[in-house]
Amino acid sequence: MNILIIGGTRFLGQYLTEAALRAGHEVTLFNRGKTNADLFPNVEQLQGDRQTAEGHDVLNGRRWDVAIDTCGYVPRHVRLTAVRLADAVDRYIFISTISVYSDALQPESDESGPLATLDDPMTEVVDGATYGGLKVLCEQAAEAALPGRVLQVRSGLIVGPHDPTDRFTYWVARVATGGAVLAPDSPSSGVQFIDVQDEAEWIIRMAEARAVGIYNVTGPAAPLKMGEVLETCCTVSASDAQFTWASEDYLQAHEVQPFRDMPLWVPEGHDAPLRLRVDKAVADGLTFRSLATTVADTFGWHRSRPAAEQAALQAGITAEREAELLALYKISLRVTYN
Repeated sequence: MNILIIGGTRFLGQYLTEAALRAGHEVTLFNRGKTNADLFPNVEQLQGDRQTAEGHDVLNGRRWDVAIDTCGYVPRHVRLTAVRLADAVDRYIFISTISVYSDALQPESDESGPLATLDDPMTEVVDGATYGGLKVLCEQAAEAALPGRVLQVRSGLIVGPHDPTDRFTYWVARVATGGAVLAPDSPSSGVQFIDVQDEAEWIIRMAEARAVGIYNVTGPAAPLKMGEVLETCCTVSASDAQFTWASEDYLQAHEVQPFRDMPLWVPEGHDAPLRLRVDKAVADGLTFRSLATTVADTFGWHRSRPAAEQAALQAGITAEREAELLALYKISLRVTYN
């Protein structure tokens, strides 16, 4: 196949490019040339800015079997790209998110769950309040431009090497450091995430199969608990970490932010996005490498990073704040039981 990847040099885009090349496909990248521009020197790279109509002119006169859009966040931008490519590709794969679902989502929901809406559908401000609703409109823009020819990939938390968010990497790195570790809620709390390599390889297989439709793409297939994740981090890094499982009430009372300060943690009643059904994607070939492999790959990559990056993770609480919260939690337990 001849594949156009919009983005293609950052995290999922990088792994999509690598997976497509391994499978023997011809790849063209379309991006601004600002991120990891030297990553694929033997791959054709077209530079343009998808935020303007003129920025797509470099695509004129070209044709591909499929386009994979890894970086669509604003519906106007997706519309510009999808409309320009409507006659230039057979299919369009849009990388969406499980954040498209509304707060009314119930645990164990499938792809028919209720979707988020925006008070101002014309906004182009992408933040925590608008991200999901904007992605809904992006999905709709792609489908409107190429009706019946779009694969909507609703990704869960994507983890693994080169993750710029550090939300999974925080736990791998923190547990490896050892000592007393503040952990959220309970070891039996459910979590979901997808290894970036598993998602990339599945998307390329779906492109080969000419698949369309909407898919939740997260994992694993069987329920996964937070305790298992942290114990696996211990095993992989041969750590002596000991976990203090602080209650949700305690964490919320001390303004510990879910997913930002304590990645993978969402309070009960708001955790439906971490309990989604993925039957459809599994039935169509989504596979999952072992948790230990994902942790080991992430740990190896993290240790290869410059020291400054290792010390300044983009997610998780600081060591000083963690120590403070652990000390206060011990005091609260003594007060409760005395």
